[in-house]
Amino acid sequence: MVLAKIASQSDVSVHSTFASRYVRESLPRYKMPENSIPKEAAFQIINDELMLDGNPRLNLASFVTTWMEPECDKLIMDSINKNYVDMDEYPVTTELQNRCVNIIAHLFNAPLGESEAAVGVGTVGSSEAIMLAGLAFKRKWQNKRKAEGKPYDNPNIVTGANVQVCWEKFARYFEVELKEVKLTEDYYVMDPVKAAEMVDENTICVAAILGSTLNGEFEDVKLLNDLLVEKNRITGWDTPIHVDAASGGFIAPFLWPDLEWDFRLPLVKSINVSGHKYGLVYAGVGWVIWRSKEDLPEELIFHINYLGTDQPTFTLNFSKGSSQIIAQYYQLIRLGYEGYRNVMENCHENAMMLKEGLEKTGRFKIVSKDIGVPLVAFSLLDKSWGHDEFEIAETLRRFGWIVPAYTMPADAKHITVLRVVIREDFSRTLAERLVLDITKVMHELDSLPAKLPAKVSVKSEENGKINDTEAGKNGTTVVKKTATETQREITTYWRNFVTAKKSNRNKIC
Repeated sequence: MVLAKIASQSDVSVHSTFASRYVRESLPRYKMPENSIPKEAAFQIINDELMLDGNPRLNLASFVTTWMEPECDKLIMDSINKNYVDMDEYPVTTELQNRCVNIIAHLFNAPLGESEAAVGVGTVGSSEAIMLAGLAFKRKWQNKRKAEGKPYDNPNIVTGANVQVCWEKFARYFEVELKEVKLTEDYYVMDPVKAAEMVDENTICVAAILGSTLNGEFEDVKLLNDLLVEKNRITGWDTPIHVDAASGGFIAPFLWPDLEWDFRLPLVKSINVSGHKYGLVYAGVGWVIWRSKEDLPEELIFHINYLGTDQPTFTLNFSKGSSQIIAQYYQLIRLGYEGYRNVMENCHENAMMLKEGLEKTGRFKIVSKDIGVPLVAFSLLDKSWGHDEFEIAETLRRFGWIVPAYTMPADAKHITVLRVVIREDFSRTLAERLVLDITKVMHELDSLPAKLPAKVSVKSEENGKINDTEAGKNGTTVVKKTATETQREITTYWRNFVTAKKSNRNKIC
């Protein structure tokens, strides 16, 4: 992060119990120390602090791969000192990247000839991939508008409100208006009909998501394509589609190969996918593939001399590691189509099992879909329970689980959900354990007092009026308690609660 903050104002030094045999003086926390310390001490200090991090395997918030085979781990460590940009020195690594691009392009049904090379590049995750795809759409739209003698200073892009933040970054950084299709309750992805209606002559592309981060659902790219084909025919425009398949690109081809979302649709001009999600590689690799050379403007490509031949490059970064690209190639040839299908089927089955377990509790509504990313998104059925999804997420942390709770985007902000992402290393046994722990959490919260209402009516001292948005139900007025009164009420409750527990514990059965 560029922005940083000081975690502790009271303690500006780093201390380590075990490192005291090497170092007696504490280290400054935010300044470089004056003197060197033994390597054992440096390792121990850092290792001690990292113990407080969560367990990546139990981080059910993340789509990112947290386990790979030891053989691939060794390949990663052996190549961790290779700078990918040094193509002259590491030509084989460049060749492995080109193989990955072509394998993924064929997986996405790119219309390639027998000996035609695919057009694409490895990136640092899907964020860079989306930036590159967006730049290509913007430049191509600008070139067309210039040739027609029309204004080219007000481009826009149409997306759903459920897009990942990298789309907002692209729009802000590269001065493109972001036109969002708002969500509605029980429909948490972009509506293709509304998206097509928002398209105008300044739209550089419509971005569809194959696997929403909110509930894993695939957007209907086929319907969007058909609607835009008709609109382009009527208006004379040429509005294309980009598919953000960061999560679903390595899932749909193996679980639902007949689903049309990729280059089989004529208006799909580029697709991004995250290798570090269901591509099964550790964090730090993404891919963007273009339909053809015509869809990537030549002026965006830089050419360098590579062993006497032309080596085109199109990236936002310069230096980057080679490890993740090598790891991606390992997974593609190690698993093959059969292996990826087995992994995705297993993830899907575990997601369905978790879904059934949650439904049997009778406490949750499932908001994720069976066809989509293998995850389970769910919310409380009883909104008057007195506790919310955020309390459930917080209490689950005591069991080691990291399960996120969040509100939906506009216009569904009143909906709060919990989400469990099923990765390759999330076994059926862990799924069963999670259901049991969630059940324990629900029973525990049942015995606790309800949260104080977030909104209470406050009588204005200035005009004596009541804020209507904070009025109680059925027109009744709720009087806000002072902090002292609230604290006294909570203390009294907990004193009685603990006393009752002790009394029950001392009874002889």
